[in-house]
Amino acid sequence: MTRLKFVVVMVCGVLIWSRGASADVVTKWSAVAADAALAACIAPTDNPLHESRMYAMTHLAIHDALNAIDRRSRPYAFRGQATAGTAIDAAVAAAAHRVMVTLIGQIPFPPACLVAGIAVVEGAYTDALAAIPDGPAKLDGIALGEAAASAILTLRADDGSDTPLFDFDYPQGTEPGEYRFTPGFDFVFAPGWADVTPFALQRSNQFRPAPPYRIASKKYADDFNEVKDLGGDDVTTPSLRTNDQTEVARFWVESSPLQWNRIARTVSESQGLTPWENARLFGLLNVALADGYIGSFEAKRHYNFWRPVTAIREGDTDGNAATAGDPAWTPLVPTPPITDHDSGHSTEGGAAAEVLRLFFHDDAIAFSICSFTLLAGSRCNEPGAIFRSFASFSEAEAENGVSRILVGFHFRHAVTEGIKHGRHIGRRAVTQILKLEH
Repeated sequence: MTRLKFVVVMVCGVLIWSRGASADVVTKWSAVAADAALAACIAPTDNPLHESRMYAMTHLAIHDALNAIDRRSRPYAFRGQATAGTAIDAAVAAAAHRVMVTLIGQIPFPPACLVAGIAVVEGAYTDALAAIPDGPAKLDGIALGEAAASAILTLRADDGSDTPLFDFDYPQGTEPGEYRFTPGFDFVFAPGWADVTPFALQRSNQFRPAPPYRIASKKYADDFNEVKDLGGDDVTTPSLRTNDQTEVARFWVESSPLQWNRIARTVSESQGLTPWENARLFGLLNVALADGYIGSFEAKRHYNFWRPVTAIREGDTDGNAATAGDPAWTPLVPTPPITDHDSGHSTEGGAAAEVLRLFFHDDAIAFSICSFTLLAGSRCNEPGAIFRSFASFSEAEAENGVSRILVGFHFRHAVTEGIKHGRHIGRRAVTQILKLEH
């Protein structure tokens, strides 16, 4: 794995990457969605569930709007027919704008954050419309985009995504392996997400992963000792991580929807995709990511397995002679208040990588990406931004997974089962929705 630093240059107040090239209308709105998620405080880490849903619905509306202009793949929610000459840019902008403004306004987050997120979308929409000549083509595009947005918003109106984000009454276990609140938290995050209606899956448990290892087993002890050795914070808890492994751990803390959409935009640019190809790619990718969280949260609730931080602190009482406890063990980053098995991050990586492999009919496509969760000064949009380079989607998928061990969040079995789980979900999306028609 190589590390590259890319120079950022300010031109008239705009950030220009030295390797940059112009993005098309679909990838531009993908980038707007990311900026809005960051401004709304749901990214880079705080609420990837609503983030994934927003991206999926936005890109399905974009896909269906473009498809109404020139039908190339099966629509998802909207099956209209555009007037000849309809402005493509107006249709995409209106579809994305309507979905994002609606959904951001519904997220149960601080109002100041949501106002900031909506302002990003409104600003991008104003700029997009200003660049399109006034006339019937523009008006038809706006009407088409609004119709496509309305269709997906109506379809998903009662999908269960209004489930509470903070469950303070979630029952804590007492036996070895049973989940307890992670240090610093007195709730579980959104266990009801398991009941959200999937986008492509038949049901949330369709590809439920294999269960955690038995606490008394050697396999469990091996996983326990691996994360114990590698996942500590190097302050309270020594760690055997290398400097590069620490960078990997922090790099992939960023939300999966934010990171894998950035990967898709980077690869789309290098492969020269058309707006219609991008509409289908980003629709499939984000459906798989949204269903990845739904499927993983179902497995997490079903197995209700404890996190490494709890397991290691309770290691002397678990009945396994090969697991020595450390009551002060502290992970590199505070463990999220979510049950362990499987690793949702690994499920997301498996789902995204599978969509990309199948879409491009190739795994060995190289790319370089940055992150918003590295240490200050080396993040995306900072002058010293660090980029990690990958030779394939599978290489990124694997590093994304192992990062959850290195950061102290998950056992290896949760990671490997998560990747397999995600691959099933990604393949399901590609084979069931937005199918090419000619």
